[in-house]
Amino acid sequence: MVSDLRHPSHPVLNLPEKDGGEVDLFADDADIERASRSLKAMSHPLRLKILCTLGDQEISVQEIVDHVGTSQSNISQHLAILRDKGILASRKDANRVYYRVSDGRTLQLIGMMREVFCHQSR
Repeated sequence: MVSDLRHPSHPVLNLPEKDGGEVDLFADDADIERASRSLKAMSHPLRLKILCTLGDQEISVQEIVDHVGTSQSNISQHLAILRDKGILASRKDANRVYYRVSDGRTLQLIGMMREVFCHQSR
């Protein structure tokens, strides 16, 4: 039995094929650039821990510091990177700054990473 190596099936990706049989993962270069920037910003272990701490909640910087367990200045630097890349949104209330994940797709991605990397085999 010979398989067609030019057009492998993608059962894991579960993506529709275009007319020519190829799979369209990203619509255009702008999508690729946006995805690459987001993944790069999220790839640092501390930033990923911050995102997991936030989840779908809005949390103050001090609460993030308490949960993650490093200095406030270190957390603030990483929060600024995530905010500058558009991954986090913030608001100030008196002398406290609160952060939240700005796009639900980021939470979906974190959920998928958790499924793939955090659950032990049964």
